[in-house]
Amino acid sequence: MGQKINPISFRIGVNRTWSSQWYADKRSFGNFLLEDGRIRDFVKKKLYHTGVPEIKIERRTPEKVTVTIFTARPGLVVGRRGSAIDTLREEIKEIAGREVVINIKEVKVPELTAQLVAENVATQLERRISYRRAMKRAIQDTLARGGLGIKIRISGRLGGAEIARTEWYKKGKIPLQTLRADIDYGFAEAFTTYGKIGVKTWIYKGERLTIPEEASDGADAKKS
Repeated sequence: MGQKINPISFRIGVNRTWSSQWYADKRSFGNFLLEDGRIRDFVKKKLYHTGVPEIKIERRTPEKVTVTIFTARPGLVVGRRGSAIDTLREEIKEIAGREVVINIKEVKVPELTAQLVAENVATQLERRISYRRAMKRAIQDTLARGGLGIKIRISGRLGGAEIARTEWYKKGKIPLQTLRADIDYGFAEAFTTYGKIGVKTWIYKGERLTIPEEASDGADAKKS
């Protein structure tokens, strides 16, 4: 089961919560769902270089949408004197067609955020760094920052080989079937000259039975 179910969705209601929080009737549900997807795709593509592991969307009223962006580099998102975030808010407003409030939260420890670790490994693969070196370095950094276990799995034409294959490294504990286990999961893709390589990352941070107020180890940086 641990290989078939997303570890994050598997724990929703135990120690995880939904990334979109709103209620809608049957007529509005589909539109809101597609709107969430468009907002996430746009923000992720525009701010990929700032390290964005998670985007939360909340609607308390139909006229306003609140977008919370977790990022490892909040200064780049906010921009000089808030110019970048003002532009971002206007661009999201065009997508949503309603008032937009943006909250920026800093990811304090990127090495313990599975999505950022996966994207880091993928970026190194695109720079033609050895996949074994990239994976082992990421594992060392995560364990050094307090992670209790980590597993990295990559698939594709590794090293430019003719036949695609899968390799993985694991260190520490990864209790995928334990619901109280706080396991973070991330997926990224490396677009290399010899094809696409997928990177999956699991990070075990300990046991937790309560749902945290904020995910991704975030802290307030700026609200706009």
